[in-house]
Amino acid sequence: MQSNQSNQSIRLQKAIFLDRDGVLNKAFIREGKPYPPTSLAEIQILPGVKDALRALKENDFLLIVTTNQPDVARGTIQMETVEQINSFLQASLGIDEFRTCYHDTADNCTCRKPKPGLILDAARELGIDLSKSFMVGDRWRDVEAGHAAGVKTVFIDYDYLERRPESFDHKAISLLGALPYLLGAL
Repeated sequence: MQSNQSNQSIRLQKAIFLDRDGVLNKAFIREGKPYPPTSLAEIQILPGVKDALRALKENDFLLIVTTNQPDVARGTIQMETVEQINSFLQASLGIDEFRTCYHDTADNCTCRKPKPGLILDAARELGIDLSKSFMVGDRWRDVEAGHAAGVKTVFIDYDYLERRPESFDHKAISLLGALPYLLGAL
């Protein structure tokens, strides 16, 4: 019997979509709200992140960061600085890809979370099975984007003084704390 490759379905990849600030690196809290680092010198990788990402890679997940960086549109940080931070984190943590929205809310783009554009574009371009994927974030926008894209969601709860997600699939205190759920939920 002859094997026909065209009749076999293509195996889609699974992914962990990660917010950047507050998930991978420390966010700076002012008046109860998180803010991103403004320079590479301010980057502090959070405890357990390297171990968690290594375990996820060992379990065949693509690691894709989806991050809103509206301070570029607001003129308070240069795009080159954001890209320098992203490159450093990618090299340090083995991230497969960064997807960054530089727009502000008023721009009404499809890539700014809570809209799912960054996730959906990555899924289409990289062959990702959204039903076997997750979004991990520390803000309501991350969780809402995950819901809109059809992935399971993990909310890292730092008890910020801001709107909270209405629902999520799992709550944790860190990426490492979410690891048992991420590895066992499928």
